[in-house]
Amino acid sequence: MPEEQLAPRGFRFSTTEAGIRKTGGADLVLIVSDAPASAAGTFTNNRACAAPVTLSSKHLRQSRGRAWVIVANAGNANCATPNAMKVAEATAAAAAKLAAVKPAEVLVASTGVIGVPMEVTQIPSALPQAFRDLDAHKWQEAAAAILTTDTRSKIARRDCGPARVLGFAKGAGMIHPRMGPPHATMLAFIVTDARIAPPNLQKITSAAVSRTFNCISVDGDTSTNDTVFVLANGAAGNVPEARIAKAIEEVMLDLAKAIAADGEGARRLVKVEVTGARNDAEADTVARAIGNSPLVKTAIAGGDPNWGRILSAAGASGAPIDPTKVAITLQGVPVCRKGVALDFNESSLGYAMGANREVRVDVSLGRGKKKAVFWTCDLTEGYIRINASYRT
Repeated sequence: MPEEQLAPRGFRFSTTEAGIRKTGGADLVLIVSDAPASAAGTFTNNRACAAPVTLSSKHLRQSRGRAWVIVANAGNANCATPNAMKVAEATAAAAAKLAAVKPAEVLVASTGVIGVPMEVTQIPSALPQAFRDLDAHKWQEAAAAILTTDTRSKIARRDCGPARVLGFAKGAGMIHPRMGPPHATMLAFIVTDARIAPPNLQKITSAAVSRTFNCISVDGDTSTNDTVFVLANGAAGNVPEARIAKAIEEVMLDLAKAIAADGEGARRLVKVEVTGARNDAEADTVARAIGNSPLVKTAIAGGDPNWGRILSAAGASGAPIDPTKVAITLQGVPVCRKGVALDFNESSLGYAMGANREVRVDVSLGRGKKKAVFWTCDLTEGYIRINASYRT
């Protein structure tokens, strides 16, 4: 098999059909390390979080950052039902028994419809087949099996000396991750054969998530199930920590941008960069407000260089900006300086916005030296169509 198709050493993957999706097909993913792996996780800060979020956070604490197995299902969020925690616990217990490990060394994740009960035995009964089918080369099938309204798989990898980093993710709607350490719908699973101690892996993971997954949005809605897991089993030996941290963050950024680009109904990826802020929080606040503005996103969908919507979103963000110092550039074309319009060819810029798969929005606040980057997508009628019939 070509090098670019090889997973990190010591990991195996499988998928199976547990009957969770209404449409049928593979809906259960298994990731197994052949050795005890350092494990790190970040989870949604939505207070209505799903049972797998609560249980996996607990397991990471109990195991002190060690795990052997990840079990993920698509088609049902396992959230806001009377037996949600029983389903999550039964899943972890069944996987632990089959892998001959402790339940606390199993991590679980779910994505799909909220509020629909599952049978406690539904996932556990499908796990024996999933374990029998484990294979080091099945990570592409695993990446596809966790998708819901996604239009394509999201996969990224990096080589880091002797070590490899592989990640796959899902997410297209209900995407505005605000994740923290153990304590979208977006799921991401990253594995590496580098050797990293659990506390260091958690620090690397939390820092990388804050600069990648936490800097994207599709619709401004934070999911009940957002989860990122990183496993490092040490099969490739020691790698300089700075190098592996960089590789993990690069994989996360690739996946995060892929999620934003595949937003429900989206046609364009949008990069919002805010510079000239007094501090990081101010830059992030303004970038997030612009990236989540329906008026900005619909203007981009229509190829309309309506910079006034961008200035308005910045001014309404809550950050103490001075509009008379703001400069705005769209697709490399200056359109606003000191808070007022510049002369530009509107039809030419509109064509450039519509003809490209990526649109850039650059805003300078003229207040300091801090900056922030935020990734989002345009907002089209496709988003309404998908979400108006999501459960039907």
